Amino acid sequence: MVPVRLALLVFLAVLLLAGSCLGVVGGAFLPATFVFGDSLVDAGNNNYIVSLSKANYPPNGIDFDGHQPTGRYTNGRTIVDILGQEMGLGGFVPPYLAPETAGDALLRGVNYASGGGGILNQTGSIFGGRINLDAQIDNYANNRHDLITRHGEVAAVSLLRGALFSVTMGSNDFINNYLTPILSVPQRAVTPPETFVDSVIAKYRQQLVRLYMLDARKIVVVNVGPIGCIPYLRDTTPSAGTACAEFPNQLARSFNRKLRGLVDELTANLTGSRFVYADVYRIVSDIIANYKSHGFEVADSACCYVSGRFGGLVPCGPTSMFCADRSKYVFWDPYHPSDAANKLIASRIIDGDPADIYPINVRQLIGELIPSNRP
Repeated sequence: MVPVRLALLVFLAVLLLAGSCLGVVGGAFLPATFVFGDSLVDAGNNNYIVSLSKANYPPNGIDFDGHQPTGRYTNGRTIVDILGQEMGLGGFVPPYLAPETAGDALLRGVNYASGGGGILNQTGSIFGGRINLDAQIDNYANNRHDLITRHGEVAAVSLLRGALFSVTMGSNDFINNYLTPILSVPQRAVTPPETFVDSVIAKYRQQLVRLYMLDARKIVVVNVGPIGCIPYLRDTTPSAGTACAEFPNQLARSFNRKLRGLVDELTANLTGSRFVYADVYRIVSDIIANYKSHGFEVADSACCYVSGRFGGLVPCGPTSMFCADRSKYVFWDPYHPSDAANKLIASRIIDGDPADIYPINVRQLIGELIPSNRP
């Protein structure tokens, strides 16, 4: 009888932990959320490191709760902020480096993203401090160890395998590595584009497999958007005129084709995994091409600007001017979407068809994550 009692106690402990860490909405348990990525989803980690890449000053955050900068690189919310709100996942996931992100705060999930971070460790070196994906996974491994120490391995692993993971990486490996003027000339002389893309994919494969080995099972992998259309690359590629810069977009498309193949490969080879491919390149390209039908008035220029034909030459900061109606701009600053654009992107990741997010969308994925045996 002792083994049976012990098994029952372990089972009840897992259920209690699940209830505390997943939360209950409408009688359904919802998963903890773990976020990896760059400035597109950074919730303030760069506030705590010495870096040239920061967003903890106005007018960033002007449309966020409290109208104050938080370290998010936009006027309001990031894609993962909106996803969490729309799916009822318990509010904003706290940044890993925030002092309060410890103890039972880990049960809701953690945001490890960092502005300037990349798949490759050398990416973003022009900023000095940044947390690349290897280091973000190290930080997650530390939190995993803490959860095991506090709650036991069975309960912690149950939490993590029932959690929602997202990874938004790759843009900086092109914008702030291969395409960075001071770095790109010597690098591109010896490394053809396809060779560079292959090296990024090879590194990414190792990192995503490592997440799986650390109990991540359901992972949304966000591809690289049409980076040639951001105000920064429009302004630094004057030969493109009013069009998007084609070479950066070619790099993104090449990477994305191989990334989709990688997502299929990992799901097929890693038992119990579900990797989902979010085609943000397609979604953002559609928003830019059909911006008026989506409610925007400006699709090529930054709302927060200092100089440049498209406002893309100087990062958004305290001396910047900014548009009165941010909801009419696709881009907030030289690099990042506005809150309004992020809302559209998030909605299509949540409920999109397989052309937007493959093979299932986030709502369907979360449906798979919710335990069927509820206490």
